Amino acid sequence: MAVPDYQTFMLPLLKAAAGSDEHRLSEVIEIIAAQMRLTDDDREELLPSGTQTKLVNRVSWAKTYLTKAALLESVGHGRFRITARGREVLNGNPPSINAAFLTRFPEFREFRALARQEQETNGTADDETVQTPQESLETSYQRLRRELAAELLERIKSCSPQFFEKLVVDLLVSMGYGGSRRDAGQAIGKSGDGGIDGIIKEDKLGLDVIYVQAKRWDANVGRPVVQGFAGSLEGQRARRGVLITTSRFSQDAIDYVSRIEKRIVLIDGYQLAQLMIDHGVGVAEVATYAVKKIDSDYFGDDL
Repeated sequence: MAVPDYQTFMLPLLKAAAGSDEHRLSEVIEIIAAQMRLTDDDREELLPSGTQTKLVNRVSWAKTYLTKAALLESVGHGRFRITARGREVLNGNPPSINAAFLTRFPEFREFRALARQEQETNGTADDETVQTPQESLETSYQRLRRELAAELLERIKSCSPQFFEKLVVDLLVSMGYGGSRRDAGQAIGKSGDGGIDGIIKEDKLGLDVIYVQAKRWDANVGRPVVQGFAGSLEGQRARRGVLITTSRFSQDAIDYVSRIEKRIVLIDGYQLAQLMIDHGVGVAEVATYAVKKIDSDYFGDDL
């Protein structure tokens, strides 16, 4: 049989995750492949890019969607486990699980709403029948990017405070701040509260500095935290600051920074993941597609 679509893997994946506390995706894939009696050819079939098997790719997507619906959760170091909600779903003996089934959960609806919002902003849509091939390619690229950002954020939340500190420094240096990696590392001190607090050079010459605070949180960051950060800037006689969180900022916090004199940039978890993708931090390129068109200059005026 051919490798099923990713939605077909959702229920088998959730059932496999119920067997013990923690799992590695590679181990679960082998269990599911055996249950579905996939042949060696099925297991080895590659995506068109040749960078990954269809089996691994589709089970990974199934895991991503189940995680966004809070039926699975990452526990760090490439492991995951079923949640209480996931066990409750299994206790209901559903005949199948697909994207439509997952829309009953608010976390998944929020995830899908963000995707739709980006499609409207970019003028794209999921319906390929109304798209040109180039638009379809762009839509696929944006979808892959969203999924990569979601996976990055999961990894960030499961890493240690020390690794999170290193990650933020690496990102700021990749963006052109802090001079050398060594300078940036010396400039930022450990806070011991699950994040980092310190200063970093605004440019390689160190003509000005930026005060940085990072919060590896799950809960939204509200106005009191941002207001406290603004007070810290005043105490340091600093004019600029960057507040980074793995979660989100409340609307009250966003409104607050727009009204104060200090220049504070708020970077939430989604933006953090997007910046990491843009600047090549924690990600690796697996394929490049060149989109070409007719060179009118080559053909002259004959076209």
